[in-house]
Amino acid sequence: MSGSLFDDEPLPDATPAPAAPLAGIPLAERLRPKTLDEVIGQRHLLGPGMPLRVAFDAGRLHSMILWGPPGVGKTTLARLMAGAFDAQFIAISAVLGGVKEIREAVERAQVAAAQGRRTVVFVDEVHRFNKSQQDAFLPHVEAGLFTFIGATTENPSFEVNSALLSRATVQVLKSLDAGELGQLIARGAAELGVPEPSPEAAQRLIGYADGDARRLLNAFDTAASLAEGAPIDEALLERALGEQLRRYDKGGDQFYDVISALHKSVRGSSPDGALYWFARMLDGGVDARYIARRLIRMASEDIGLADPRALRITLDAAEAYERLGSPEGELALAEAVVYLAIAPKSNAVYKAFNEVRAFIKQDTSRPVPVHLRNAPTRLMKELGYGKAYRYAHDEPNAYAAGEQYLPDGLEGQRFYEPVPRGLELRIADKLAELRRLDDEAAGEG
Repeated sequence: MSGSLFDDEPLPDATPAPAAPLAGIPLAERLRPKTLDEVIGQRHLLGPGMPLRVAFDAGRLHSMILWGPPGVGKTTLARLMAGAFDAQFIAISAVLGGVKEIREAVERAQVAAAQGRRTVVFVDEVHRFNKSQQDAFLPHVEAGLFTFIGATTENPSFEVNSALLSRATVQVLKSLDAGELGQLIARGAAELGVPEPSPEAAQRLIGYADGDARRLLNAFDTAASLAEGAPIDEALLERALGEQLRRYDKGGDQFYDVISALHKSVRGSSPDGALYWFARMLDGGVDARYIARRLIRMASEDIGLADPRALRITLDAAEAYERLGSPEGELALAEAVVYLAIAPKSNAVYKAFNEVRAFIKQDTSRPVPVHLRNAPTRLMKELGYGKAYRYAHDEPNAYAAGEQYLPDGLEGQRFYEPVPRGLELRIADKLAELRRLDDEAAGEG
């Protein structure tokens, strides 16, 4: 049976359930892969020579944290590992379970160990366990009683205890891309014995899924049931999914138009426009983490040193979202959106950085001036490395007036020019004073 790599609610163990009529089994479950070769997606982990493929092929089962968005295969991958090593599979939901479930898992692992069988303990949503609950796994992981696999949609650096994190590798799972979701649609149609959706309907399904295999298959299953053998087109999808269907497709022109509108509203200092497009993106189903990444870029590209706090506020908002999730964390992002919109604007660093990179790309590899070179050895000192360097802290005003910091031939070259807005007004004043001191030093020389 072919299938995709996607998650589901964990079951008590890996023992196969009694056979049931296929009609009563959700499409996502029917297409669940039974081997690595049936998996769609995660090539960066499962392709030839990649970390998890190597672990499977070498027979090395080790503790790990699977970090990724919903519906990308965290539970399924853990099950495949247990199956590949003929290990007992014990699944615990951190949302529903607690110390009692952990103790029961330990007891079952001890029984299996006495019988010469390994155990995999899988904890879904591991970030929801508190510190003491996470610590309860440590002695048993260290003793080798079982292999621990945790799954989380949250950043494990924030949510998983450092002691547990140090004993597990972190594997980052990615959302399925459009091509992979398209393969999944074809497999779903074959499994259900129905025609594939029209190209337009398939694109709407892919946009609706947003990289989530389970979400795609559930939607396709619903649409196929309503179609009753008829072709699945956009009109049928609208009837089947209603308001759940995306208002625009991820990867389509409208998707990027809305992102562009958000960015330009921030750049144009319109908090109302920025908030509107931010809400439109959320309403359209865009991953808030993606929006957070775009906001971080805006803070660097369009605000820059005119208000350095903008970047810190945006990073804090992104971290708040990672900790709170949706919908609570969205308010922190909204706060960042408004702050970026009303902050003074400067693209001076952005322009200077691009100018320097373009210059270096076409220029020769100019040597570092001798007085700026490091001199850790006697030979280097004898060659004069660092000899004439002036330590700025020992100079008047902590500034070595007239010192040369660019390579020979680039003396006086200027890349960064602050704008007359926000903090860069003060930066411009300081640069003007430093350049005056340089001119004086040059005149004295």
